[in-house]
Amino acid sequence: MSAVVFTADFSSEHQWVAGRSWAYPDGGPTNPGDNKLDHLTSDPSYSRTGTFRATRRTDGLWDAGLLTTEESDEGFMVRTGDRLDARVRLPTGPGAWPAIWTWRDGGNEVDVFEYHPDNPDLLELSNHVREGHSYVRDEAVRPGGVVDLSVTFGRRSVAWSLNGERVFADGRGVGSSWHAYLIVNLSVCAGRYHPPPDDLTDELSYEVQSLVVHRPTGRG
Repeated sequence: MSAVVFTADFSSEHQWVAGRSWAYPDGGPTNPGDNKLDHLTSDPSYSRTGTFRATRRTDGLWDAGLLTTEESDEGFMVRTGDRLDARVRLPTGPGAWPAIWTWRDGGNEVDVFEYHPDNPDLLELSNHVREGHSYVRDEAVRPGGVVDLSVTFGRRSVAWSLNGERVFADGRGVGSSWHAYLIVNLSVCAGRYHPPPDDLTDELSYEVQSLVVHRPTGRG
């Protein structure tokens, strides 16, 4: 049995902090070392509606939307045993790099998903806590497509499902005392691993239609 312990309200300033994250050097706003053209912005139109946007700047970077529970009033963290469910509409433009992931104290990262439209049918799923990774291809994954993602942060195995079907279990897990903040964002690729946006593109976006965390009954 489990209970819902978190339902994302992206407009809530109590749940989410916009435009900064300690997953970026000095909290942001840029992270060129990770091959990102991001210039994080707290402008609510870039994240607070659940549509995460990025727009081209005149300096070669892109204003980009990011929300995190870190340093928010509620300070919500996912924990070992939790299950995160999300419904996402994937982006269409080259250079878009959407992700839902976790972070705390310089690590504790599990990627619910990453996506790049130049690999149109592929989701990247990663446990960086104990290094388990998979590239999952599925016909439901496509630019502009809507997918249901589910991740259980197990002690001995992190397990991912796509549209209700188990697609990967890493057999590594996160350990018994793991906990981390949530990050939802849209980055922009700088071109090292995936193509940057084309010259005619001035805006990118993707949508997180829902995000809910369930916790086994009896856990704090």
